[in-house]
This record gives sequence, C-alpha cells and structure tokens, in this order.
Amino acid sequence: MSRFEVVKTGASASGDQPSTQKKLSHRGEPANPSVQAMQQKFGGAVKRAEVIWGETVVYVEPASVHDIIRWLHDDPSQRYDFLSDVTAVEYRDSEVPIEVVWHLRSLPFRRFLRVKSQIPKGQPLEIASVYDIYRSADWLERECYDMFGIRFRGHPDLRRILMWEQYKEGFPLRKDFPLRGRFSRSEQLRQALAQNPEARYSMEELTIADAFAELPNDMRERLSKGERTGE
Repeated sequence: MSRFEVVKTGASASGDQPSTQKKLSHRGEPANPSVQAMQQKFGGAVKRAEVIWGETVVYVEPASVHDIIRWLHDDPSQRYDFLSDVTAVEYRDSEVPIEVVWHLRSLPFRRFLRVKSQIPKGQPLEIASVYDIYRSADWLERECYDMFGIRFRGHPDLRRILMWEQYKEGFPLRKDFPLRGRFSRSEQLRQALAQNPEARYSMEELTIADAFAELPNDMRERLSKGERTGE
C-alpha cells in the first residue's frame, strides 16, 4: 500500500517558524530566496524578478519554463509541491507580450512564487505543459486554452472546458473579443441549444471509481456495487 508523506506547513524552513507578513510596502520588500537559487541554476533564462506587496514575481524565458518549474518542484531545497493556478494576462497595448502565469506554493518552506513567461505578439501562442509535473495542471491549462487560446504542448487532452467544443467566437478573455460576442444573441442561443453536453463525457468517464485511478481494489469493488462513501 502506498504511503503519503504528511507535510507540515513550514516544517522545512530554517530558523523561526515563518509567519504571515504584515504592514508590507508596495515595493522594496525582500525577494523570495528561491529567485537567487534560480538565477544561479539557470542563468540568463531567469530574466528578472520583482516584489509587489511582498509577493515575488519572476520572469523566465518561454523555452526554459518546463525545466525551471520541474526544478522548483523536485529540488529538495525548493519543494514547490502545489500548483494553485495557471492563467494568462493580455494587455490592451499591442506591443506588450501576452503573459502566461503559474502560481506555485512550497508548503514545506511556506513560500509563494509567481512565475511568468512572456510570449511576444505575433508569435504562436504555445508553451510547454507542466501536466507531467503537476496533475492539477490538467483542467487549469484547459481553462487557460479555452479563455486565451494558449496551447500547452504536451497536454494529454487539450480541449475546451468552459465553452462547448464547437464554439466559434474565439477566446472570451482575449482583448480582441467584443463584449457582445461576434454573433447575434439569437445565433448564440441557437448554437448553445444545438450542443449535446453528453457528446464528449460519458458516465463512465465521470464515475468516482474511474476518476481516481489509484483507489485500492477493494474500494473500487465496493463503489461498483453502489456503496456510498464519506457518509
């Protein structure tokens, strides 16, 4: 039977137990110590870092994103074991690159790091998936693709998650998206009503037993007979 490591938040931090920072300045607070380690490890791939209200943002080269995040996850001195979000930012200024953003947390060291990578306008909106590092990236990357049109190379099932598969209006959070959509309200309604929500998801795909591949065999058997758990 597999065993899970119980991680106590901040247990790997040296010195005093870390605590929530208070009375922070907008700028000028010390950077997350992971930044210096990243710069030493990856050199020019780490472009710059800034601290805003005590939170560290580090900008990295798109080609190095996967290697850097893999290192942040695996290295014993970092242990960023929790991916809380994958999102993107597009600015109104046509000269400003689109940013892909990863929110990483190290529970053992009680650290938060916001990693950003900029994709210049005019280049393909593609970047490496981190699904093989964090399984939680599955739906997060799908949502980012659905809303912004960013393709995550290596994702095993990159398809829309909020809009339906045949949605033809583009990507709703892009700055070129009209507020009322590209089609009339009646056409939008017609397209929505024409969709079959069960076309891509079967009941077998959504069952608890199939959703959790690592469930013990005895629990799988009980679930298949209709037994309810957690009650």
